[in-house]
Amino acid sequence: MANRVFYANSRSVVWSRWRGGFLLQLLIMIVGLTTSHVYGQNPNDSVASYTINDCVQYALQNQPNLKQSLIREDIAKATNAINKSGWYPQVGLTANINHYLQRPTSVQSNNGVENPVKTSVINTSTPGVGVTQTIYNPSLIYANKTASLYVKQAQQVTDSVKINIVANVSKAFYSLLLSLRQIDVLKEDTARLGQSIRDAYHQYIGGIVDETDYEQATVTLNTSLVQLNQAQESIFPLYQVLKQYMGFPPESRFNVGYDTTEMMSSMTIDTTQQLQFENRIEYKQLLTSKDLQHKTTDYYKKSYLPTLSAFYNYNYAFQNNDFSGLYKTGYPNSLAGLTLSVPIFTGFARVQNVHRSELQEKLLDWSSVNLKSQIYSEYSTALSNYKSNMYNWQKMKENVALAKRVFFVVGLQYKQGIIPYLNVITAETNLRSSELTYLNAMFQVLSSKIDWQKAMGEISY
Repeated sequence: MANRVFYANSRSVVWSRWRGGFLLQLLIMIVGLTTSHVYGQNPNDSVASYTINDCVQYALQNQPNLKQSLIREDIAKATNAINKSGWYPQVGLTANINHYLQRPTSVQSNNGVENPVKTSVINTSTPGVGVTQTIYNPSLIYANKTASLYVKQAQQVTDSVKINIVANVSKAFYSLLLSLRQIDVLKEDTARLGQSIRDAYHQYIGGIVDETDYEQATVTLNTSLVQLNQAQESIFPLYQVLKQYMGFPPESRFNVGYDTTEMMSSMTIDTTQQLQFENRIEYKQLLTSKDLQHKTTDYYKKSYLPTLSAFYNYNYAFQNNDFSGLYKTGYPNSLAGLTLSVPIFTGFARVQNVHRSELQEKLLDWSSVNLKSQIYSEYSTALSNYKSNMYNWQKMKENVALAKRVFFVVGLQYKQGIIPYLNVITAETNLRSSELTYLNAMFQVLSSKIDWQKAMGEISY
């Protein structure tokens, strides 16, 4: 009976160890397959590699929103040309042909006797040329004064689009790069866990520890594999978001490249700089709107002024009762003169237009107050986030160094049988967590730096 029990226990141990060896090889194979693929980041790929500056420059040349904004600049220029076209001579050609079914009659008195007389011929045709030249017109003067402001307004919209492109592309690039770096960390983590499994397995085979150490190592590795898979799956949508902000063809590919040293050196900013509202594109746009509205008010105030224009008309009249001979004889006439138009009463429209325009100026004044408050709030938030993220990053950097040392020491102690495997798991978890937190803190610093630059109006393009 005792021999049978011993045999059964031995068979159980052998089966358990065989199963453990098989699972060990399977997990190592899974780790190798899982960690070999990173979307859009293959060093052996012939696809072009884009740095963050490359991505920004590509976006500034191909982004659809920017293309639309540049077209709107041309539209503003074309609109100005249309509005100012009234200063040029206006030339028109007219022509008509008339046939009287019943000719008009005029009554003439001769010695007290009224006699009806036909006053026109049956067929008439009068082609003519008319030329009008504006000398003074308040609307055209207003168009001249506001033309440069409308172009400036369109250019400022383009500047705003460029600023948003730089900010969005940079943040999307950092977000993608963060996930790629997290994958690198998780790949290293799964490699360490694979080694931990091998150590635990050999410890178990050697009879130093029981089976639970090996199983705990497997559980930890599975958790890390899940995190790695999730990180890899997040790459594709982040990659597509970056391509969208860049205006990059969705079906095309590129790899992301970065210089860690350069990226680290660009994290620092001068937090003592004072906020200048005039640097913000939104504030510049508001000032332009105020200038336009002020000129509109001035136009309505001067709308009582007359319009003056010169004209010249030349007509060549053909008349004949016989249609076949209509164009045999012509009777030319010409006329030149001036036209003066003075608005006397317009139903108080001018007064109400002035009142409305002045009220719109007051709205813009209050918009300026509100905008300054909003800008200062954005600046304060961005500066606070940057300082907080910078502090977190510095502390997490220290944590990574400490966690690496702790994991190294704990690993040696476990191999010597001094401490239980639970300490190894804790040290590994802390190392992985500190490395991921460090990366997240670093990219939060870079992202908050962009927010600060945007709040300060210092994003260049």
